[in-house]
Amino acid sequence: MRAKYLVMATSVAAILAASPAWAQKEIQLWHAMGGNLGEAVNALIEPFNKSQSEYKVVPVYKGSYTETLTAAIAAFRARQNAHPHIVQVFEVGTATMMAAKGAVYPVHQLMADSKEPFDPKSFIGPVYGYYSTTDGKLLSLPFNSSTPVFYWNKELFQKAGLDPNTPPKTWDEVGEMGKKLVAAGAKCGFTPQWQTWTMIENYGAFHDIPFATKGNGFGGLDIELKINDPARVAHIQRLADWGKDKVFVYGGRTGQSTTMFTAGDCAMHVASSASAAAISKAMGDAKFGIAMMPYDPKVRAQPQNSIIGGATLWVLQGKPKEEYAGVAKLFTYLSRGDVQAKWHQETGYVPITSSAADITEKAGFYKANPGRDVAVKQLTLNPATENSKGLRVGSLVQIRDIMDEELESVWSGKKNAKQALDDAVARGNRLLRDFEAANK
Repeated sequence: MRAKYLVMATSVAAILAASPAWAQKEIQLWHAMGGNLGEAVNALIEPFNKSQSEYKVVPVYKGSYTETLTAAIAAFRARQNAHPHIVQVFEVGTATMMAAKGAVYPVHQLMADSKEPFDPKSFIGPVYGYYSTTDGKLLSLPFNSSTPVFYWNKELFQKAGLDPNTPPKTWDEVGEMGKKLVAAGAKCGFTPQWQTWTMIENYGAFHDIPFATKGNGFGGLDIELKINDPARVAHIQRLADWGKDKVFVYGGRTGQSTTMFTAGDCAMHVASSASAAAISKAMGDAKFGIAMMPYDPKVRAQPQNSIIGGATLWVLQGKPKEEYAGVAKLFTYLSRGDVQAKWHQETGYVPITSSAADITEKAGFYKANPGRDVAVKQLTLNPATENSKGLRVGSLVQIRDIMDEELESVWSGKKNAKQALDDAVARGNRLLRDFEAANK
C-alpha cells in the first residue's frame, strides 16, 4: 500500500514539475496594435515571460484605440473580473481615464506599493509631463510615443529643380516649393496625416499657442477651447487656398494620406514619426528625408516644441495584490533602456527614455537611418510651456471628430476657416460642459 502511495505521489510531483504554468499568475494586457505592431508587442513581451516562471503576460489585441478603451471600461463596469490588468490607452483618452473614479491604479502608487525600483524622471520630459499630475506623479506607463515630423520625396524635389537635401523650414516655403513640385508634374504638393493632431494641436504647440484655457486643461475641468485664434485661422485658410492648385490635398482623417506619399503622388507629408519604418519599407531610405515640422516665423520667431501622440499603459483596479506585483515587474522590464531602444528601432516610435536614445545613438542606428532622431530633437527643442506640454481635455476623442468635420467643411468650400473653427469651438465647448458636469 505504501508503495502505491509513493507511486501516486511521485506521479503528481512529476505532473506538477512538467507543468510550470500551473502556478503561473496570468496578467492580461489589452492593446490596440494589429499587424506588424501586434507582432512587435508579442516579441517585446516574450523575453519577460521567459525570464521568470511566476507570471505570464498575455497580450490581447482588442481593435482600434477607441475600441480597446471602450472594451476595457465596459469590462471593468461589469464587475465580473473580466477586465484586464493593463490597457493601452491613446493620449487623447488621458482625461477620460483620470475621470474614471475608482478604476485606475496610478503607476506611481503601483510601483511604490510593489517596492519596484522605478525612476519616472528617466522618461524624456515631454512624455513624462503629458501623463503626470500637476504635482509630477506619473499616472500611466509611457509605452509607444510619437510626434509629427516632416517627410519629403527627394526624387520629386530633384525633378522640380529643388535641392533634394534641403526641405522647407517655414510654411511659406512649403507653399513656394509646392507650386514648383505641382508644376513639375507632382499630383500633390503637401498632405498631412491625422489633420487635427498635426494641423491644429501640434501647430499650436509648435508656435506656443494654447489649445484650451487653464494650461490646455491641466489646470481643471472648467476650460474652453482656443483653437479659433488668428494664427490657426490663417493657417487653415492658407491650406484651403492651396487646395485650389493641388499644393495641398486632403487625404483623410487618420493615416490614409501616407499612401499618397509612398506612392509618389504627394511630395511633402507631415506624419507621425512612427510612420518612418513603414515609409522606409515602402520607398527605400534613399528616396525620402525626415526633418522638423515647418513653422510660421510671423507667429513665432523660432519653433517651440511639438507634443506627443501614441499611448500609455494604464493599470485597472480590482485584481489580486499578488498579480499587481507581476504588473510592476513587467513595467520595470519595459522601462529598461535596452528594451526601449529595441522597441524604438524596430517600430519607429520615439525612444521615451534618455538611456534608450543613448543606446540607439551609440549603436550607430541614427547614422544608418538618417532623420530617425528628429522626433526627439523636436520634442525637446525647448523646455515645454503651458501651451506645449500636452493636452488634458475631456471628450477629446469626440472633439477631434468635431474638428475633423469642420475642417472638411473648409476643404469642400462650404465654410471659410474662421467660420469652421468658430463652430468647432462652440460645439466642442458644449461637450466640455457636459464632461465637467459629469465629473464634478
